[in-house]
Amino acid sequence: MSERFAVPYNDFVLPFMIGMVFVLIFLFIGLVKIIKDLPGRDRKKFFLLFVNPKRLALSIKDIFADCLFHVKIFKKNFLLGYMHMSIALGWFMLIVIGHIEVWLYTPQRLSLFYYPIFFRYFVAETSYTLRGSFFFFLMDFFLLMVLSGVALAMFKRVRSKMLGMRRTTKASLPDLIAMYSLWAIFPLRLLAESFTAGISGGSFLTKPMFWIFSNFLSKDYHIVPTWWAYSIALGAFLVALPFSRYMHIPTEIILILMRNAGIKVSSHRKGYAETQIYSCSSCGICIDACPMGIHRKNLKYSSVYYMRFVRRRNKIKSGAIADKCLMCGKCVAACPVGVESCDLKRAFRATVPYKIEQNYNYTEEINIPKIKGKVLYYAGCMTHLTPSIKSSISGILDKAGIEWSFMDQDGGLCCGRPLKLAGKTESAQKLIDENKRLIKESGANTLLLSCPICYKVFKEEYGLGAINVIHHSVFLLNLLKEKRISLEKNDFKYVFHDPCELGRGSGIYEEPRQIIGCMGNLVDAEVQKSESICCGGSIGSITLSYEDRKHITDSSLRALNYNHPDVILTACPLCRKTFSSQSSTRIADISEIVNEQIKQ
Repeated sequence: MSERFAVPYNDFVLPFMIGMVFVLIFLFIGLVKIIKDLPGRDRKKFFLLFVNPKRLALSIKDIFADCLFHVKIFKKNFLLGYMHMSIALGWFMLIVIGHIEVWLYTPQRLSLFYYPIFFRYFVAETSYTLRGSFFFFLMDFFLLMVLSGVALAMFKRVRSKMLGMRRTTKASLPDLIAMYSLWAIFPLRLLAESFTAGISGGSFLTKPMFWIFSNFLSKDYHIVPTWWAYSIALGAFLVALPFSRYMHIPTEIILILMRNAGIKVSSHRKGYAETQIYSCSSCGICIDACPMGIHRKNLKYSSVYYMRFVRRRNKIKSGAIADKCLMCGKCVAACPVGVESCDLKRAFRATVPYKIEQNYNYTEEINIPKIKGKVLYYAGCMTHLTPSIKSSISGILDKAGIEWSFMDQDGGLCCGRPLKLAGKTESAQKLIDENKRLIKESGANTLLLSCPICYKVFKEEYGLGAINVIHHSVFLLNLLKEKRISLEKNDFKYVFHDPCELGRGSGIYEEPRQIIGCMGNLVDAEVQKSESICCGGSIGSITLSYEDRKHITDSSLRALNYNHPDVILTACPLCRKTFSSQSSTRIADISEIVNEQIKQ
């Protein structure tokens, strides 16, 4: 018996070997293709990462945090985080410990690719493996960890709310094959290792099961078929992996490396974009996050389904989702992998021949008065449609004694962000270049924006060098800190709505709240900051109907009225305008209240 188990080969290793060879070839070809499709500058950035110790160390840290420990999912829900972590980390440790066992006790067989995976079958319990009882314990411990994660994954399919998810994605056929294979791997491994525990050794999990089975299984004919079943499950999973949601397991590592190398999305389907698409695990977390999910009929427009259809090269369905999307960024903030779905959709829109014609002849008639070392205020299109914000900013600047100039008081150029969101990069660049010329010629050293939509594009796309680009929420806080203005404090309860482009888009969360603390009582919304719900008025969506937008606005207002505020504040003219049409609570921009409460 022991001689048979000492033989370093059995035909049951073939399913695993076939699956592993297949997936390694697939991954190698895919990686070569992704790197080949990168623009030259991005390819250079990727390879330079490996000679940059700081960025490489950060990448390794991120790989462990996101791929094994799933820190971001733990922050959302402990059970959901444990489910993902237990399977990923547990399986990883089983592989690592298996290789350590082979290296310590049978190093001559390290060249056998399959040997560490089936170590318990091939190594009989001898004097040297008995010394490895600690490793037996670790193997049983991590196997139990994985089994608990698999049990939670099964439970999530029927009771997802218990794991913090109202909805989950509908699995495709390749997903189902890979999922059921994955669920089968570890129970079959438990059986296989338990059947051989009396020969190859075991610990607190496999030994007791061996004693139980040995009472009614007197022959050992069942041992090899069980190892066959385990190998077949492994092989089936590996073959299905490239065509299923589980492709994110290897691809996410490449995504993290490329992201930390500073690579950005430049195509909707090739290079870095393909890495993003295959890194989507279809976990469904973005479905709950998406504001359009308020209406069940719009669940199909969630980012997870965009990833699925663009992966299948279904341009019709991909286009419908890309056009419908609000571009609010909530799915990106919620994504545990950090897939930049909004950037991918913008890149997709750039491939669509929308019938939009632009004429820029009027730009030649626009002039900006020269000012020296002072503030240039750009209101933008939406602020002009909410004149109370424009007059409030003007009032604050005058009361603070600041010399300033109004860039677009009598009309001006759009910032270019709407065209960017529509994927019209070249048209947007024409506006950007003209605006940039006007700003440079003004002589200003500070560009003040009251619209987060404008702020994001001026900050990220204009390259204004030494000119300080600042949103009015930050600018007003600086005036308070510098004691250029001071505020009367009242007893009103204020809640702050985080505009998408200001919060998730630009990371400005605390500055508006610090201002509110100087003029009243700040109360929390039901969801806020990175989880704040879009106002529904987003210019990002091309095809979303008024009725669908209205439902989103109502949902956002319900969250904001959670603690019964006297005033709902925002720092975006579009949000203010959208909320004002549907709210019984007063809606105001933060600049309006500051202007009202400045001490004279």
